[in-house]
Amino acid sequence: MSSPKRFIAGAVCPRCAEMDKIMMFTNDEGQFRECVACGFSDQKSELDESAAEIETRVNKRKNEEDHTVKQVVFFKAGADEDNTDE
Repeated sequence: MSSPKRFIAGAVCPRCAEMDKIMMFTNDEGQFRECVACGFSDQKSELDESAAEIETRVNKRKNEEDHTVKQVVFFKAGADEDNTDE
């Protein structure tokens, strides 16, 4: 049974590097992706672990940031201080 073709937000074409031009769909033969900009098309292989997730602008970066809690201190700006030297 075929599924409708759906655009994948943030997906980058491996051939032309255009963003938001990749459509995904499935049919009796498997799952496919297709670029509407350059015509690139391929089938997802069940054995291909690298095709588990399409590269997007969101998942390019590894989440290795420091998530510890840090104290924030706010200071008054010099112009905000009361000058009562009269």
